[in-house]
Amino acid sequence: MVRAVIFDLDNTLYPASASMEAQIIRRMNEYTARFLGLDAEAAAAIRHERMPRYGTTLEWLMAEQGFSDPDDYFSWVHPDGEEELVDFDPMLGPFLDSLPMPKYVFTNAPMEHADRMLRKLGIAGRFERVFDVKFNLLKGKPDAEAVGRVIDAIGLPASSLLFVDDIPRYVQGFIDGGGKGVLVDHFGKHPDSGLPTIRTIYELPAYL
Repeated sequence: MVRAVIFDLDNTLYPASASMEAQIIRRMNEYTARFLGLDAEAAAAIRHERMPRYGTTLEWLMAEQGFSDPDDYFSWVHPDGEEELVDFDPMLGPFLDSLPMPKYVFTNAPMEHADRMLRKLGIAGRFERVFDVKFNLLKGKPDAEAVGRVIDAIGLPASSLLFVDDIPRYVQGFIDGGGKGVLVDHFGKHPDSGLPTIRTIYELPAYL
């Protein structure tokens, strides 16, 4: 029995068709290039190679490159006004209200980004709590400690929690932590994930 649902934010609570992800990646690559003193192409290549060993680009920079100013990084990657890239969905709030259990957000972004996005989407205040990357001491999904901290904070058995995300390794990380997981795959990019999969969160009730 699912007693609470935990949602990822970006590309989960709004469609992956929005250009938000591309712009975030562009700014991550720009910041990486500036910090490492590389051109944009070289920075993108090394980030693409090394970041998957961690939960986030920030975590990689701190672990391998001696980076120590996360607030500066966040202000560059998630600037004011970024939320204008996504559209308000009038169906989203009522849909979330129809789910008869507590709801949470678990994101690898900082709270400033989460607040902006939830307000733009018209769903701020509909969640019991938002767990951002700072809550997890800058450790991102799928880090086992990050997953465990969120589960402990919710205070329900892991087996009763359902996590919804658009990245297979993040969903698998939550399952490895004892929970349930559903992958949101808007464009069918992960046909071999082996995970329960939906195209949009509006299909989620089938797994509750």
